[in-house]
Amino acid sequence: MAKILICDDESGLRAVLKRYAVFEGHEVMEASDGMEAVEACRKEKFNIIIMDIMMPELDGFSAVKEIKKIYDVPVIMLSARGEEYDKIHGFEIGIDDYVVKPFSSKEVMLRVNAILRRVKKNIQPEIDEDRVTFKKEGLEVDMTAYKVLIDRVLIDMAPKEYELLFCLIRNKNIVIPRERLLSEVWGYDYFGDDRTLDTHMKLLRRSLGVYAKFIVTLRGVGYRFEG
Repeated sequence: MAKILICDDESGLRAVLKRYAVFEGHEVMEASDGMEAVEACRKEKFNIIIMDIMMPELDGFSAVKEIKKIYDVPVIMLSARGEEYDKIHGFEIGIDDYVVKPFSSKEVMLRVNAILRRVKKNIQPEIDEDRVTFKKEGLEVDMTAYKVLIDRVLIDMAPKEYELLFCLIRNKNIVIPRERLLSEVWGYDYFGDDRTLDTHMKLLRRSLGVYAKFIVTLRGVGYRFEG
């Protein structure tokens, strides 16, 4: 069972999502705007947040930024707009998924449960002191410490950029199909907007700068990291 915060200014939408979440055994708390969501996170800790973008008082993007200052928590962003700019901005501030309205409540819950499974899987019972690193030319990657250096300069990336890069490096010189990347990085067989992978790959390449050359695109197939 997980503790979920649903934040949306539409009470009807919150009610439907809550019904599905409670049916699956989750505990749910509601917020009608970003300010309420931030205050709720200051008082309680949630396992995942479902957050709308366009809301009064404080928009979803700003609310997520404030919440991330309190503690790190997975976020699924809801929006009536599907513009790439909104998606990129959301992923840059650390959201885990982006769902465009109208949507199926069942689909949202599938995404919620997939993210919760992935988070649980990534929690290690013991600390592994063996560092997993990769270096090529001026690119240095420490997959244990989540650090990436470009020409000895530490860079900051969105959570999914790290995971995508690590997945590519672990399978270097091997073609990874798009479906497998989505499954390994997002934790489920992706059934929504297939541009999510393209958006994150664009962000990752931008972060890597000249070393984006190591990522080779095979149109219609997937990607290969030249290691």
